[in-house]
Amino acid sequence: MGVHAPTRQPTDGRELDIDTRTRNALLRSLRCLGERGFALPLGRWRALQHITLSPTKTGKITSAALVLTHFEHGYRTR
Repeated sequence: MGVHAPTRQPTDGRELDIDTRTRNALLRSLRCLGERGFALPLGRWRALQHITLSPTKTGKITSAALVLTHFEHGYRTR
C-alpha cells in the first residue's frame, strides 16, 4: 500500500531494466484511469458550482449530471 511513484531514468544515460519499465508502464496506466475518471465529470461539476438553488434541490440536479456522464460514456449502473 501507500503511494507508488515511477522510477526515474538514470542521469548517466543508461536505460531502465525491463522490470522497472514494466512497473512504470503499469503505474502510468493506473494513473491514467484515475485522471480520466476525474476529468470526465469536471465540466459538469464546474457548472454545478454556480447553482444558487437550495441544497435540497441541487441533489437532484447533481444526480442528473452523474447519470448523463455515465450515459455519455457508456457506463452501466444498477
